[in-house]
Amino acid sequence: MPLGERAGDKSESRYCGVETQFNDDMPHVLAFNLSHGSFDFVVAPLMDPAYQPSLMQKESGVSGVLPFAGSDLVLSPSQWSSHVVGKISSWIDLDSEDEILRVDSEITLKQEIAWASHLSLQACLLPAPKGNSCANYARCVNQILQGLNSMQLWLRIPLVKTDNDTMDVVNSSNLDDSWEIWNSFRLLCEHHSQLSVALDVLNSLPSANSLGRWFGESVRAAIISTDCFLTNARGYPCLSKRHQKLVSGFFNHSIQIVLSGEPVHSLPRINSDLAANNNDNNVDGVQKHPLRPYLDYVGYLYQRMDPLPEQERFELGYRDFLQSPLQPLMDNLEAQTYETFEKDTMKYIQYQRAICKALQDRVPDDKASSVTTVLMVVGAGRGPLVRASLQAAEETGRKLKVYAVEKNPNAVVTLHSLVKLEGWENIVSIISSDMRYWDAPEKADILVSELLGSFGDNELSPECLDGAQRLLKDDGISIPSSYTSFIQPVTASKLYNDVKSHKDVAHFETAYVVKLHNIARLAPPQPVFTFIHPNRSIDKSNNRYTKLQFGVSSDTGSAMIHGFAGYFDAVLYKEVHLGIEPSTSTPNMFSWFPIFFPLRTPISLHPGSSLEVHFWRCCRPSKVWYEWTVTSPSSSPIHNTNGRSYWVGL
Repeated sequence: MPLGERAGDKSESRYCGVETQFNDDMPHVLAFNLSHGSFDFVVAPLMDPAYQPSLMQKESGVSGVLPFAGSDLVLSPSQWSSHVVGKISSWIDLDSEDEILRVDSEITLKQEIAWASHLSLQACLLPAPKGNSCANYARCVNQILQGLNSMQLWLRIPLVKTDNDTMDVVNSSNLDDSWEIWNSFRLLCEHHSQLSVALDVLNSLPSANSLGRWFGESVRAAIISTDCFLTNARGYPCLSKRHQKLVSGFFNHSIQIVLSGEPVHSLPRINSDLAANNNDNNVDGVQKHPLRPYLDYVGYLYQRMDPLPEQERFELGYRDFLQSPLQPLMDNLEAQTYETFEKDTMKYIQYQRAICKALQDRVPDDKASSVTTVLMVVGAGRGPLVRASLQAAEETGRKLKVYAVEKNPNAVVTLHSLVKLEGWENIVSIISSDMRYWDAPEKADILVSELLGSFGDNELSPECLDGAQRLLKDDGISIPSSYTSFIQPVTASKLYNDVKSHKDVAHFETAYVVKLHNIARLAPPQPVFTFIHPNRSIDKSNNRYTKLQFGVSSDTGSAMIHGFAGYFDAVLYKEVHLGIEPSTSTPNMFSWFPIFFPLRTPISLHPGSSLEVHFWRCCRPSKVWYEWTVTSPSSSPIHNTNGRSYWVGL
């Protein structure tokens, strides 16, 4: 049964498994651990650990029946599929110097995977590589992956990284960072999407930065040994604060917990209501499954997590889902898109605050009743900024004349209806035109727009506002008055595999809007391009180029960079800002997800080395596009040259 109910959470991390020993009575294994122990699935060996192909052939002279844990008929297909993760024999060593062992290992691995595939298991747990070299192991696994159905292979990796930061990880023969083993293995297997990680959590944990790397990797399970548990004042198992925080991270990233090992706590045979982790784990004073107290504690950690906020529940379906950015100049937005953006209350609250301040600065209190401010909403859509402007005028007691300029004829229909419904006919004039080409009867005191994209300028706000600047008085105010884009390097294994699945260069040279979730942010964001409005500079070019240096904290260890997360921060007016850059992001706002710039070939970054990144914003009369590349620690191709794969049309 699930660990508990948490509002909004339907992820796989609600289900907890248990690692079992070999038992050829699989119905009993399931009955004992699921019905009796309340676990949701078992990680169970499929083959008798005493079996080795070479020994079997010597003894019998012929290949006999393989000693699997029961026929496929002993469980129903749904039981095999839903409740059993196959555990591949832990003795196998495909990189052994012993040729017999190496050959036996390869035969056994392929036999067990074939059997697991026959049973339609959802996943198999592969043993951890035995040494620093895993080339032959990876070769065999890669061969298997090429012909595998939908089954996932979980590679067991111990969660180890020593704090010896001075060690040269690249040249060290005694590798001190298990992430290096995983990285080597997945590179040899070409980042295959069905290869993922099962982390072996140990007593001692690496630094928070080192742990953070794993949340950008394809981690499916975390195996927690009973040895990790401490004892609370009542004699029950509990975890250290750092382990608790890590487990919460696992829950938030859909990583399933698997309990492993023998019980190491001698529990009093008393009623379980003495412990915080009680879920009927005693009946009539008799202890149930030996690992039930550990399961109850994991359930307690799950149940005490805060419910998912309403906004996050709304965004669940968008997590790590790649979307192409809008083309608002080339395309007219649909009603559903307008509807989504208009629900973003916080955005319009910020705009209203900015307009209030601008009106008060523009018109002193003693002239409030005599001076009418001309305000133009350029790109008015279906009218939310018109409403915010009129509410700001009412709030400040200023008189307003509004021009609502909109190029989408479908939205103009809605605008006319809104103005009539609200009785704004004497205040609001609707202009069905592109702001860049409209000849206004008068100039504006305030120019208001919401043309920002996830990367600030990626929906061509600079080009639109430069074109509309002639509508603004020389001392006029633009809202927003400036905006800056930001990037940061990320590990994003899922996003990389999703882009790679298209099997072409074009998708690697496209920027995507994505609700980032299963990523590791490897360094703080840095500013890229800034645009100021009104643009009073002599050089009106919106071409930009910047070079950035990122350093990764030394206690992080090595890391893999799959691309760059992009954000923006905008100054609407004076101290009123709006943005999604993580350190200053506007709370409770959902109009913008971050943007993701992928790398065709992921970059490995070792401790102490820096990442040098180059970004260009290129403009031509008909389109605008970005180009990007990495030049250190190794060089990548320049992505999207001449906007060959991705551009925004003017």
